[in-house]
Amino acid sequence: MNTPILIVEDEIKIAELMRDYLIRDGYEVEMLHRGDEVMPWLNQHQARLILLDLMLPGLDGLSICREVRQNSNLPIIMITARVEEIDRLLGLSSGADDYICKPFSPREVCARVAAVLRRVEDKPASQDKLIIDEDKYQVRAGGKVLELTALEFRLITTLAKHPGRVYSRNQLMEAIYTDQRLVSERTIDSHVKKLRKKLEILPLAENPIRSIYGVGYKFD
Repeated sequence: MNTPILIVEDEIKIAELMRDYLIRDGYEVEMLHRGDEVMPWLNQHQARLILLDLMLPGLDGLSICREVRQNSNLPIIMITARVEEIDRLLGLSSGADDYICKPFSPREVCARVAAVLRRVEDKPASQDKLIIDEDKYQVRAGGKVLELTALEFRLITTLAKHPGRVYSRNQLMEAIYTDQRLVSERTIDSHVKKLRKKLEILPLAENPIRSIYGVGYKFD
């Protein structure tokens, strides 16, 4: 089965209309109707692209888009009911790849999906490998070397030793703070955010550190 397009839209008839047209164009499709279902779903499944409504019950589309962008370059097309919202979304740098305003033609949706996928999927994937050299206390890829603090280096080595394993924030605190000092979970989030930002300069296909909603972090 192909990786599906994920439609996140609380208006059932609109979601079903987009689904039917996308299936007609040969795409696999999954649907969700609440914003707070998206991140748990993405933690268990893969999506090829998200069609994401702005106004959703549970969690709004803008918050979802920002959350996804912390971990992934997954293509996102935002859907809004008001033209003026597009200017606001652009100003807030939501990270979406495209925007569609309601009411729209289902054929327009299919055309936008195809255009975004062509733009994203035609990019050659990076073949550079991330190297963590504990002897040199160094992280590098493609000839570029990261300047990491001691805490950041302990953090990435802890996560990378067991790829795919999900670490809670408490487990990461115990691993990187050798003096057993008491720190808050937000401190771990801050270290992870800075580390992920540094990793962005390396020629990798995707950032290897992922946030697992409501649990912690893992290394892919």
